[in-house]
Amino acid sequence: MNSVLAKMKSFFVDLFLWSFFVSGLALSGTAKQIFDDSTQQNLATYGGGLVALIAGSQIAKKPKIKAFLGRPGTLWFLFLFNGAAAAGMYFAMSGVDRYVGSGMMGLVSLGALGGLIAGKKDKNKAPSMATHPAGPSGPWA
Repeated sequence: MNSVLAKMKSFFVDLFLWSFFVSGLALSGTAKQIFDDSTQQNLATYGGGLVALIAGSQIAKKPKIKAFLGRPGTLWFLFLFNGAAAAGMYFAMSGVDRYVGSGMMGLVSLGALGGLIAGKKDKNKAPSMATHPAGPSGPWA
């Protein structure tokens, strides 16, 4: 009985987090179409971004998502895609949006690069296959 309640609680917590994440992204992306006043637009854009950031950071702490985000292929994609998006935003946008958008995408790209470098250091410290009798282990080995 307790495991059923735990699964239901986990399901609703995940549903709540993902709903806030998607709603925050939608609000920050559509604020200019929803509001006429520039102050309201800015509040909705930055508030929605903050809600999405907080919910996304909580989602990223989940074990399955954390394992996916730690894969080298995922990190390479995040590094290259977000680096290209940062460069594109810098040249395509103007004003403060240029610096904020390209800066944030650049930070995501640098974070993925940091994960790649940390993974490379961990791989160099790990024992080789010859010394590990069971061979590789883990979900993606």
